[in-house]
Amino acid sequence: MKPHPQPQVRPVSIYATGEHPCAYLDDRQARTLFVDPRQPLDSSIYSSLVEQGFRRSGDYVYRPGCRTCNACKSLRIPVREFRLSRRHRRCLAANRDIRVHVVPPAFRPDHFELYRRYIAERHTGSQMADPTPQQYLEFLTTSWGDSLFYEFREHGRLLAVSAVDELRNGLSAVYTYYEPTLAARSLGTLAIVWLLQETQRLGLDYLYLGYWIAESAKMRYKADFVPHEIYDGNIWRRVSGR
Repeated sequence: MKPHPQPQVRPVSIYATGEHPCAYLDDRQARTLFVDPRQPLDSSIYSSLVEQGFRRSGDYVYRPGCRTCNACKSLRIPVREFRLSRRHRRCLAANRDIRVHVVPPAFRPDHFELYRRYIAERHTGSQMADPTPQQYLEFLTTSWGDSLFYEFREHGRLLAVSAVDELRNGLSAVYTYYEPTLAARSLGTLAIVWLLQETQRLGLDYLYLGYWIAESAKMRYKADFVPHEIYDGNIWRRVSGR
């Protein structure tokens, strides 16, 4: 992992979208704050933004900025305090034949085919459906950050990929996709547990898991990793207990 320079104070221009239907809560209107796309960014600046609840999709850096709702909360796990639960240990045991390899963030046909199958199963009819190679790369990679892909393979067969950003104080899980026909293996859980252990091995403090919404069933799994911290718009607040 490359060392990150100490942060420099630089002004960052933030704008807001108009209100639009929330993608997660059907009865809500959402608004998004985003960094000026013309803003020069690097990993140091992005690390500071992530610590303030921002996230990226490709080169687009954003944060929820809804007027009347604060349901979306950035969630991170202090890796030195995390302890495996029995469920996590069972997941590791069930996947003990899987080996993880780190590769540069680039297009690979087997990655893309796995991504297509995953999206077809999990996001049918959404804006993510039927992606092109360009859309795939524009979503997962960035022109200014320090990113990498972790491959999860069993005897050479690709089962999962985690796109990850290297930050000043941790790793940020951008997106993980996996073989949709192997639900019993809990590959999503496996990826998070492995990234927690990798973050600790690298001597970093946090694994960032993106946004968590207590009312969204799709995001509920993130709160199973304890202790964790959520960003309430001003400070990170500790949540402990199972």
